[in-house]
Amino acid sequence: MIEIKNIAIIGLGLIGGSLAKAISQFTDYHVMAQNRTRSTLLQAIEDGAVHEELTDENITDADMIILGLYPEEAVEYMDKLGGRLKKGALVIDVSGIKRYICREMPLIARKYGFVFVGTHPMAGKEKGGYVNSEAALFKGASFIITPIDDTTEQEVEWLRQFAQRTGFGMNVVCSPEEHDKMIAFTSQLPHVLANAYVQSPQCLNHRGFSAGSYRDVSRVARLNEHLWAELFLQNSDALTEELDLLIQNITEICAAIKSGDQHRLEEMLARGRRVKEELGE
Repeated sequence: MIEIKNIAIIGLGLIGGSLAKAISQFTDYHVMAQNRTRSTLLQAIEDGAVHEELTDENITDADMIILGLYPEEAVEYMDKLGGRLKKGALVIDVSGIKRYICREMPLIARKYGFVFVGTHPMAGKEKGGYVNSEAALFKGASFIITPIDDTTEQEVEWLRQFAQRTGFGMNVVCSPEEHDKMIAFTSQLPHVLANAYVQSPQCLNHRGFSAGSYRDVSRVARLNEHLWAELFLQNSDALTEELDLLIQNITEICAAIKSGDQHRLEEMLARGRRVKEELGE
């Protein structure tokens, strides 16, 4: 049986901060936290999202660790401090790709005797940081669990219940490979598209000429370039496959427009419309 009393959160950004608030507001777990910027940690304690600062000494009290760090940083952190954890402590991460961390982290977990399970809360905002975090961020969102070879069904079930208690609306359990392939399409590709879209010289003059279409396409262009560059490169095979297909489709539409082929253009536009209709969206 998994017994959790003390939950430690490393990194109080948008996701880490929102999890701290959700856990403190919706559950009776004791929340400890550590953050690079100390003023953010103190604010979280003042807000009641965090009950106690996490230190190298009291980390031994943590039954569960939530890594709100970039993937490579999360691996480095656990390789450095994993030996301080109590045996059997549950460690999860919240990063947007899973193959890298689910390949590296189990090696450290076996060395130090903690339990690692990859997870990905599918929620976010255009603006990051603790200042934009909120307990309700995960309301109705999907909580993805990517078990590894060592993961037990009991651990997966506990995480399902944890997600439900903190506001998530659904759970998805899949392999790290399946996760990264789907995320390349549903998350990473839109960020590339939005970023490329706003680099048009026309973007600077859009006010007065734009409405919902502009907002929908450009919304996620405001990103953290350091984080997203790392995520793109660590998922380069799946992402470039989606990019090649997108470029192919755009090229075909462009060719039909340039040639004045209305019949071909209508066929291609209808194909996209039918996909959305079949999805009921």
